Amino acid sequence: MTRYVQKGEAVDYRPAEAVAAGDVIVQGSLVGVARLDIEAGTLGSLAVVGIFDAPKAFGEIEVGTPLYWDAENKQASVTQSGKQYLGKSVAFAADNDEVVRVLLNAPYVAV
Repeated sequence: MTRYVQKGEAVDYRPAEAVAAGDVIVQGSLVGVARLDIEAGTLGSLAVVGIFDAPKAFGEIEVGTPLYWDAENKQASVTQSGKQYLGKSVAFAADNDEVVRVLLNAPYVAV
């Protein structure tokens, strides 16, 4: 029997190492953002929905562009290879912008 637990805007997370608020955490194919600092071994939560400003790779990004998390460089990228789906851009980002506004885990439709 399936039972309702919570809305699903955030999920519990207990990190092995300390996590800072705003850190992007990838667990398998699930991407979340730490809402607050979480000490190692302490139960905290990750936002899995919402709109966030994320550091971005160089380049212009149009609204609606699928974005992928580059864990090595800690930035959003339009390049999918070797990266986990992050969400879709919800605002234009120019070449020289340091961040892109992203709808975290937005429904993705392959084209």
